[in-house]
Amino acid sequence: MKSDYSSLHVVPEISTQASGPSYSVVRLCESLLSQGHKVTLDVLDWAPIASPPSFVKTFPLGFGPRRLGRSPSMLHSLNSEVNTGTFDLIHNHGLWVMPNVYSCWVSRRFDMPLVVSPRGTLSEWAFLSGSIVKKVFWPLLQRPALKATTCFHATAISEYEDIRRMGFQQPVAIIPNGVDIPRLKYENTNQMRTLLFLGRIHPVKGVDTLLEAWRVVSPRFPKWQLRIVGPDNHGYLARMRVLAAELKLARVEFSGPLYGEAKLKAYQDAELFVLPTHSENFGMTVAEALAAGTPAIVSKGAPWEGLVCEGAGWWIDIGLDPLVASLEVALSISREELLLMGEKGRVWMQRDFSWTEIAHKTRETYRWILNGGKKPDWVRLG
Repeated sequence: MKSDYSSLHVVPEISTQASGPSYSVVRLCESLLSQGHKVTLDVLDWAPIASPPSFVKTFPLGFGPRRLGRSPSMLHSLNSEVNTGTFDLIHNHGLWVMPNVYSCWVSRRFDMPLVVSPRGTLSEWAFLSGSIVKKVFWPLLQRPALKATTCFHATAISEYEDIRRMGFQQPVAIIPNGVDIPRLKYENTNQMRTLLFLGRIHPVKGVDTLLEAWRVVSPRFPKWQLRIVGPDNHGYLARMRVLAAELKLARVEFSGPLYGEAKLKAYQDAELFVLPTHSENFGMTVAEALAAGTPAIVSKGAPWEGLVCEGAGWWIDIGLDPLVASLEVALSISREELLLMGEKGRVWMQRDFSWTEIAHKTRETYRWILNGGKKPDWVRLG
């Protein structure tokens, strides 16, 4: 294979408020570029940004419901880009939107290898909570299109299992997302100790369970406060504010979304991070918290079993009682002990989740797809 091989990436959108795929897909592309790999990233102009990376191409929406992301201009461009022979493979990120179907159509038309990263969209919870549109979109468009996939990419074992549960038998490369490691945690001089939730205020995240748990434990830990940070999702934030008022909760703050340095400061101001989620393919906020030196309590809805063996936190069953039990233990621990746990998490992130390592594994997966030879250790055939 030629040394300057290249990949065409497709994701529905990226935004300035980089989180989820907006962060992980862009950082993957940047890291591939830094290792000499040529990259183009095609996105819709749903959330235009002032200074997009030079490798990003944006396309306008066409006629039809916005949620479908129909864009004839993107489809035309994908066909043209692949037909020129510029690219060696296509890497699609996500499902349920027309760009994720276009990438499959174009791959099949030109017999080009296709990597698909579901990004959590194949989880059982995602299907059970799906809309009527999803129930039509899956059998008519998305599932047939995925037959063109050469290799799936899963960010954790649980996502690999989701792919197999849906009946797909193609190889699966299990490569986590990477995380940037920020500067070392500064000394926290706050008298109040902070338990932080940071993420979308969405039913899947378990914020209601967290508020119920806080009602139980907060009276015994008056030096702790709960801070809930994140953007609203279709009015769910208002419902959580109402729930907090109904439960008569003390020392609870809803902060809205934070980005950049303000988000990093929120992680570093907190002594403990919590994510009682029902379903995550990865849980980028967990990696961000650990990279910032903050230990975490995470439910088994997210693939963070390493928290226990690395001594960086707790991995608990989903539900109120397990969350209450873990909070009672964690909130009793001294600042010094939690700092030590946070440092262990930070070392773990540096060792296993650097973007340099993630880009290397991705490139080696591409090489194997295109050239054959010895299978990478992180690729599963069965």
